[in-house]
Amino acid sequence: MLIVTGNIELNPENIDAGREAIKAMVADTVVEDGCQTYEFSQVVGTDATFRVYEEWDDAAALAAHAKAPHMAVFRAALAEVGVVSRALWTIEAGTKSPLG
Repeated sequence: MLIVTGNIELNPENIDAGREAIKAMVADTVVEDGCQTYEFSQVVGTDATFRVYEEWDDAAALAAHAKAPHMAVFRAALAEVGVVSRALWTIEAGTKSPLG
């Protein structure tokens, strides 16, 4: 399994447009082959910082996601909204097991 995690901070002046772009992109992404989990959540106490958390079957699934047409639309929307900062990482993980 491949995990992608990190934060994206958007221009607070365009946050409503940013949220709409995120909602549309997430809706298209969660049905992709190899996508186990895909979440953007606003960080409590911030106006425009979002936590990103994704789980993919493998690197090939993540690569296909990056090439998906809805990702091109999302990237264009982010360019209009304005990205203040972006810090994302990939983590290779082993087997996922219930806690407890």
